[in-house]
Amino acid sequence: MIPEKIDSISITLIREKGLEFIFDWFEQHKHSFYILGWSYLKNQKEIEELFFQSIIKVHKELPRFKREETSFETWVTSIFIHACRELSNNRSLQASEESESRHDLLKALDQLKGYEKEAIALTYVKGISHEEAAQLLQVSVEKLKELLFSGIQSLRKEMGDGTLYNGCKEYHKNYIDYLERTLDRQQRIDLEIHIYHCQDCQEDLGTFQDTMFTMLNLTEKMEDFHVPSDFMENVKARMAEKEKNRQQKNKKRTKMGTVFASFFAILIAIEVFTGYFTKVYYTWTEENQELRTFLQQDLGERLSLEAESNGVKIKIKGAVADGVQTLVFYQIEDTAKDNQYVIEPQEGFSVENEHEIMNNETYPRFYPPDLKSDENNKEKNVYHGKIGLLPLKSDNGTIKLKIKKLQKLNRDSSDRNGLGTHMEYKTGEWNFEIPVTRRPSIEYALDQETEVEGIPVRFDKLIIAPTATILQYAINNEQPGKRIEVLNFDNLEVNNKKVKADMYGSSFMGSQQDMNWTTLQTNFDPFIGEKLKEMTVQFESVNLTFEDPKTIELDASKKYPQTFEYAGSTISIDKVEVGQPSIVVISNHEIQNRAYEALNFNISSEDENNLSSMEMNSEGVLVDKNGVEYDNDTPVPYDEIELPRQFLTVQSMLLQGNNTGEKVIPKRLEIYGYNTTKYLDDVVKISLE
Repeated sequence: MIPEKIDSISITLIREKGLEFIFDWFEQHKHSFYILGWSYLKNQKEIEELFFQSIIKVHKELPRFKREETSFETWVTSIFIHACRELSNNRSLQASEESESRHDLLKALDQLKGYEKEAIALTYVKGISHEEAAQLLQVSVEKLKELLFSGIQSLRKEMGDGTLYNGCKEYHKNYIDYLERTLDRQQRIDLEIHIYHCQDCQEDLGTFQDTMFTMLNLTEKMEDFHVPSDFMENVKARMAEKEKNRQQKNKKRTKMGTVFASFFAILIAIEVFTGYFTKVYYTWTEENQELRTFLQQDLGERLSLEAESNGVKIKIKGAVADGVQTLVFYQIEDTAKDNQYVIEPQEGFSVENEHEIMNNETYPRFYPPDLKSDENNKEKNVYHGKIGLLPLKSDNGTIKLKIKKLQKLNRDSSDRNGLGTHMEYKTGEWNFEIPVTRRPSIEYALDQETEVEGIPVRFDKLIIAPTATILQYAINNEQPGKRIEVLNFDNLEVNNKKVKADMYGSSFMGSQQDMNWTTLQTNFDPFIGEKLKEMTVQFESVNLTFEDPKTIELDASKKYPQTFEYAGSTISIDKVEVGQPSIVVISNHEIQNRAYEALNFNISSEDENNLSSMEMNSEGVLVDKNGVEYDNDTPVPYDEIELPRQFLTVQSMLLQGNNTGEKVIPKRLEIYGYNTTKYLDDVVKISLE
């Protein structure tokens, strides 16, 4: 059972319970989040993916939660909203055949601009305060009220009789507080006196109030919004699939021979115990290339700690600690059979003294199994891996690591990480006390801006740590007509050495210094042994949302297909059919040089009160950077494709009516804008002096 007041619970306790605790919390709060998810997404599969990603993200970023700054639910909602934005603007997910009915309010919200929609969804659908909603949207409370006002203005045009009254603009700012009965007494008196003498404002406020109350009534009806009984079970099953990562390392192994042994003896004889000796020594004796590099640079501890349980021996080979994370390198040997095991990443281990010696304001990275290294293909019963732990609070410490669960690798699985969907585990007790020393990190304050597709991007900070390189940056969110949803980096380069960006290493920074900028950070591989004076940043791709409204009238009595022009493309309306349900099908199979990947649109009907839901099914083509196409009939190795884009080619809408026997008559195709991904080759030089 999850307590209501999670703020009073030890975060360490939550982390020890792991994903199960976070899942149970979402289970308890599923109704409000489920409805909020439908404000952005349009089919059941996407909602399940949304819950899955949010639970994983909350668990991953839990160490960064600060209860003194915000409530746990507000913090979770911020992560949930960010996931909503990403999924709603990345139509790579296929629509589910089992689609939930969407209420009138959700359908109407689709017609609003991004921030207007979010302001109304958070305030009236999720039901949080103005202050919390403003915090989540990174705007002032006054700005939030402006968004609520403009959003309701837009809604009343669609939900009402189509008439817009302007009223006196200087009083618009008081509408929300007046109707919510929070307006200052003197301002309320002034407004009421003015309305008494102003016919335009009487009509304007009246229609505004009608729309607002209609919306609130719909919101109350949504309390009966049905969450399918198997919904959370589907999410739980999805959580069984492990995060995937693409990290390919070319590891070479050298063997000691008599020549090296002789040379080693010579080095000892002439007392060469300098840094060069250390590098040569570890080159010969440590097979793991990554650990070897750390040891050669004197950045970690070489260890030989062993524990055996239930026929499996685990050896801790080394540890590297800095201000970003603590890496522990291990070797697992099955002494009874030819099995390879990895430490189960979610609940397989814990640090007994974590709250005493580790800093929970950051979070470690997840490292998937490496099946391609020479050392992991040498013996069938031995696996070499690493786990990421939280960083140390002080310069030195002893980690009390308890390992209790291992996962068996399945090299025959289609899963490239070898974990598969049918998971087998080995339990036992392997306890270690690991001495570690925290190595220093270097932080560079950056003060440089560039533009990506005309949108300002600001570089704020670079952190150089032994185990990782972190670039913190911000994206301006004030641009009218378009915005950046996702910005991807390819690499950083220093002294002709490039380090790649972590495919899953980007994250949203919780505290924002400027409401007009969204701050994020991306992880890269470390620059070990490099002296930095100047660095180049190589962008890879950007996902953009463009606002480009267009309305197309529909008439089921006409012959279809018919075409129209939009965003430089010819789009076909293949079918407009009135029935139970009514059907609208649009398509565009020409993807070469197409400006958009997916359209953001809605279908409105002759009688909006009769339209209860719109189920959307889609077909698409996956296209890589080189133009190679992958259709939906062929299994696609998605994580092995270079910079894929998902072009939707056919979108079918099924419109269900409220009233039994009364058919929905489609009247308009209302396009709000579109999403697209653009490949980048921009390089920015940054001085670090």
